[in-house]
Amino acid sequence: MNSKQKILIIDDEESICWGIQQVAKGLQLDSVVASSAEEGLAFDFDSGPDLIISDIRLPGIDGLSAMEKMRQRWPEAPIVIITAFGDLETAVSAVRKGAFEYVVKPFDAAQIKGVIEKGLAYRQRSQVVLANTDQPSIAGFVAVSPQMQLVFNQIALAANSDASVLICGESGTGKELAARAIHQFSRRAEAPYVVIHLAALAPELIESELFGHQKGAFTGAERNRTGLLMQANGGTVFLDEVAEIPLPLQVKLLRVLDQKEISPVGSNELIGCNFRVLAATHRNLKQLVAEGKFRQDLYFRLAAFAVELPLLRDRKEDIMPLARHFLAKAQTNQERRCSISAEATEVLLKHPWIGNIRELRNAIEHAIIVSRGQSILPEHLPIPVQFQTGQVLPGDNDDLVSSLSEGIKEWVRKQLGSSGTDKPLYDLFIENFEPALLGAVLKETQGNVSVASQILGLHRTTLKRKLDQYEISESNRGGENG
Repeated sequence: MNSKQKILIIDDEESICWGIQQVAKGLQLDSVVASSAEEGLAFDFDSGPDLIISDIRLPGIDGLSAMEKMRQRWPEAPIVIITAFGDLETAVSAVRKGAFEYVVKPFDAAQIKGVIEKGLAYRQRSQVVLANTDQPSIAGFVAVSPQMQLVFNQIALAANSDASVLICGESGTGKELAARAIHQFSRRAEAPYVVIHLAALAPELIESELFGHQKGAFTGAERNRTGLLMQANGGTVFLDEVAEIPLPLQVKLLRVLDQKEISPVGSNELIGCNFRVLAATHRNLKQLVAEGKFRQDLYFRLAAFAVELPLLRDRKEDIMPLARHFLAKAQTNQERRCSISAEATEVLLKHPWIGNIRELRNAIEHAIIVSRGQSILPEHLPIPVQFQTGQVLPGDNDDLVSSLSEGIKEWVRKQLGSSGTDKPLYDLFIENFEPALLGAVLKETQGNVSVASQILGLHRTTLKRKLDQYEISESNRGGENG
C-alpha cells in the first residue's frame, strides 16, 4: 500500500463496507475491507492501519473479543466500533474497554466522516506525543502494557468530551497525571487548570476555599476572596480526593455543577461559572454512597465517565520502562550515569509495589544516591530481603496471625465479661489497637509519613490527624519526610 493514511474496515455487510470506503475515498484515504475479524487480523500492513472500524456482530470472533488482539497487534490504531440500536449498552462497554468511539446503525456519511477525522486526528496527536522518545508515553505517562493502552484511549475519549470524569485507582497510580492529560488534550487546554487537594484543606475553610467569600463573612475575612472554583472559570478544575468533601458541602457543590452558578460565603449573589470537573479518589465511592457518607446524586454527577488506573503489580511489563524513565530523569545533571543491573531488575519485577508508581520512583531515586553512580544492585534498593528473594521466613506470618487472633479472642472475652465501658466494642478495639498499628508501620518506614500512608491505604492528611489524635510524638514517629 502507498504512504497515504489507511483504514481497516471489518463488517460482513457489503453495503456498510462500500459506504465507508466511499467516505474514505473522499478523504483521500486508502482502505481495506474484511468480512470477519480473523480476515482483518490476517492483513499484512507495512506499518499497521491508522484506524480500525469494526462491527460488533461478526461471523467467527465477534468484534469485542477481537479488540484485544487488534490492540496487541496495532496498539496505536484507534478502534471504532459499529453497533445496532439494540447493542448500545454493549457499545458503551466497548468504549470503556478501549474503543475510541462507537457508531450506531443506521448512520450517514457525514457522521462516519466526522468519526474517521476525529480518530485520525487523535492518532496523529498521539504520534506527536510519542515523538523523540524511546518510551511509549502520553502526556507524561510511560507504559507499554495493554492495560495502559486502554487507559490512553479512555483519556482520549474523555478529552473529546466536556462531561465530568471520575478517575479511580490506588494511591500512586497516576490519577493526577491522568487528569492533567485529559485537560491537556481537551478543547479547554489553553484555559485555567486548577488543582484542589481537598484532603489538605482544613474542614472549616473548605467552603470558603471552594466558593470564595465576601469581606466580613466571618472572623478574619478582611477582603473579598475569589474561590478556587471560580478561578477555574472557562477551564478545568481537578478535585483530588473528592471523597473528603463534607456531606453538607456536597449539596452546595452539586448545585453549582447543575446550575453553573456560585454563591460566595456571606453573599446572596449568584455568579455564573463554566468549568469542566475532573475528580479523583483512591476510595470506593460506591461503597461510601451505600454507607450514606457520599451523596448518590453527586456521585452520578461526577462519574459521567470513569477512568480506572491499573495497579503497577498488575502490569509488570511497565515496571522496567518506568524504572529507566525515573533513572534518566533523576540523572539529568549528573556526569556519571548509572544503570540497573540484571539482579536489580529481577528484584524490581518481583516486588509487589504496594505504593505503585510513586513507590517505584522513590526506590530508583534512593538507589541512585546509595549506588553513587555505579550500577544499581539489589542491595541499593530500599526493598526488604524477603521481597527480594520472593520468600517470607518460614512460619512467621502464620504464627503471628495465629497469635494475634488468639489474643483478640481473649481480649473480646474479657471486654464482654466486664462492665467498665459504654463504648461500642468496635470503637474500643480501634482505640486500643490502631495506635500500635500506626506506630509499627511508621517505625518500619523510618518515620516517613508519605510512605506509611501508602502502605496503610490512608490519605497522608488522615494519617497525620490520627497521629495527633493518639499523641504519637514527633520523636516516636521520626520525621515526616515528605
